[in-house]
Amino acid sequence: MAQFRLQGTKVLAVDMAGDAVKARNGSMVAYDGRMSFKKMTGGGEGLRGMVTRRITGEQMEVMEVAGHGTCWFADRASEVNLVRLNGEKLFVEASNLLCAEASLRTGTSFTGLRGASQGNGLFTTTVEGHGQAALLSDGPAVVLRVSHGMPLQVDPGAYVAHTGDLRQQFQTGISWRTAVGEGSGESFQIRFEGEGLVYVQPSERNTIGGQL
Repeated sequence: MAQFRLQGTKVLAVDMAGDAVKARNGSMVAYDGRMSFKKMTGGGEGLRGMVTRRITGEQMEVMEVAGHGTCWFADRASEVNLVRLNGEKLFVEASNLLCAEASLRTGTSFTGLRGASQGNGLFTTTVEGHGQAALLSDGPAVVLRVSHGMPLQVDPGAYVAHTGDLRQQFQTGISWRTAVGEGSGESFQIRFEGEGLVYVQPSERNTIGGQL
């Protein structure tokens, strides 16, 4: 089994002994030992995955890295956050997924207006199974817990990923006061209800909501 560990906060080291991982294409910054690199179609889901992603607009260029030794991954000095999955499903923007164990299954999930508000399309990437994944964030990600009776509102530009039994609702706070510049400036929000974890970053992407 590949071993994930952080070197600093912006570099992921993966120790492999004949194992394989799926990583963002071009994210390798160094390696030792014997490694092979192979570009995968459809985000690692073969022809069916490639067709699905073209239809949905979810862009995810992935390479398979296999061998014996250590490989280091990074992307534009972004912070790296480790997530261990124990059979649950992780929902993550394709732009925030750096690396995942090869045993984890990847796919796509419909997000509707949430994805549209972020400028990421109507679908997002899913990672499911048992193993580790590494997420990217602009600044150290914060993990927020959602429990029954305690919903969480998140700015779409700060959202990174979530796990658990969560329901999402896209909310708009547009009013006359917002339109004339006297509102809070947070015109769109994602409301999470249920039980689970939400990963947010301390920086906001440019989103449709942020431009209104």
